[in-house]
Amino acid sequence: MKDNKPFAMFFNASPRKGWNTSKMLEAAKAGAEEAGAETEFVSLYDFSFLGCKSCFACKLKNAKTNGVCAIRDNLRPVLERARKADVLVLGSPIYFSYPTGVYRAFLERLAFPVYSYHYENGKPLVCRDKVIETANIFTMNCPESMMKDIGYPTLLEANTQTLAAVFGASETLYACNTYQFADYSRYDMTLFTEEEKRAHSDAHFETDLANARSLGKRLVEKAMSHI
Repeated sequence: MKDNKPFAMFFNASPRKGWNTSKMLEAAKAGAEEAGAETEFVSLYDFSFLGCKSCFACKLKNAKTNGVCAIRDNLRPVLERARKADVLVLGSPIYFSYPTGVYRAFLERLAFPVYSYHYENGKPLVCRDKVIETANIFTMNCPESMMKDIGYPTLLEANTQTLAAVFGASETLYACNTYQFADYSRYDMTLFTEEEKRAHSDAHFETDLANARSLGKRLVEKAMSHI
C-alpha cells in the first residue's frame, strides 16, 4: 500500500489471456482503481509452481514465515506481495465442476500459511492483523439453470468459505453460459451453437462485466474500514 491507498491484487487462474475470466478480473480491477486502490493483475499461468508440499514450515513453533509459504520458487514474490494486500480476488474458469488445478495450487499456497492450527476460544489464531476482503470470480460454459441443477454452488462456495475463514471475508461472483471459442465451426459439438452463445453473450456479458466492476469497487470500499 502506497500513500495510504488500499492495495488490491487480482489473480487469473485461467490459461487463456484476454478471455472471459481475464475480462471479468480486469473489470473488477477497474472498479478497484475507481475506488482509489493501487492494483496488480497476476496471470498465474505465467509462473511455474506447485501446491502445498506439506512441509509444515508455516506451522512450526516460532515460525518465521509470517503467513507466507516457505517454498522458494518464482511464485514466492507474488505471495509476499499478496501478504500485504487489502483485497484479493481470484478468478478461474470451471473445468469438470471445479476451478483449474492452478487455482487450487495457488489457493493452498496463499491461504494455508495464514491459517493456524493454534486455536483459542474455538477459533484459529490466523496470521493476519486485519480483515482482508476477498472474492472468487468463476466463469463457466454451462447456463445458470444447469449450474444450479448440478450443484455447482455447493462445490464452488467451498472455496469461498475457505477464503472467508482464513482472511475474514469473501464473496462469489458467477458468469455463466460464456462464449467459449472464437470460431465454433472448427469444433466437433452439438451441445452448443455459436448463434446461441453469441446471443447470450451479447445480452448478458456486459452486465457480468458491470457486476465485476461493482465487486472490485465494493471490496476496496469495505477494505478501507480495516486499514
